[in-house]
Amino acid sequence: MLARLSSKGQLVIPKPVRDLLGLRKGTQFQVRTEGGRIILEPVGPSSADTLYGKYADADFLTALEEEHRREIEGEAALCP
Repeated sequence: MLARLSSKGQLVIPKPVRDLLGLRKGTQFQVRTEGGRIILEPVGPSSADTLYGKYADADFLTALEEEHRREIEGEAALCP
């Protein structure tokens, strides 16, 4: 397959290659040269990127505060 470099230095990766490798908009690449070749390696998302926004609606703090309150009340009941 051939690809052409644009005047802005952009290269379009052919769709069959994108589909085969599961490349999506925003995929980042590690770029290096090796013996006159250009090597592009897709960089997967970090763990933080994967979880970003996943728990946006979760209210963990309220649950932790309630648990802590119950622990304190339980300890107070044990002390005369």
